Amino acid sequence: MKPLQKWFDLIAGISEDEQKRLAMAHAIFGSRGPDLAELAKPACWRRPVHVRSRRG
Repeated sequence: MKPLQKWFDLIAGISEDEQKRLAMAHAIFGSRGPDLAELAKPACWRRPVHVRSRRG
């Protein structure tokens, strides 16, 4: 399958440099970003409690 893709790229005019740039872009931007699901909660619920009661 790879030789067929290489022939197609040659016919279509896609250079090896362009393929390298595309591979680099996929490596940089292809991974998933941080998980933002935690930000769905209000900020006051995400903060740790700093004040503790001394009631017994």
